[in-house]
Amino acid sequence: MQLGTRWTSGDEPPAAVPAVLRPQIAAVDRAMPRDDLGQPRPRWTLTFLEGRPIAELDTGVIVEASASGDVVVRHDDEDEFG
Repeated sequence: MQLGTRWTSGDEPPAAVPAVLRPQIAAVDRAMPRDDLGQPRPRWTLTFLEGRPIAELDTGVIVEASASGDVVVRHDDEDEFG
């Protein structure tokens, strides 16, 4: 696994974030509830596994490109094989 970069949810993703992931990352950011208490927003982490980009939010939401090229949004507690 290759570590990419980190950025705060709601901010413009860095240039290193592949264009294929950007629409779903933006959709996840829009769907997040607003925090009126001023807590810090969660952060995204971009990594690459077997050459495929994976963006994971501190909350456990994952946006990744599958082997077939589809973009999948899931939560890290979901069983990938079941």
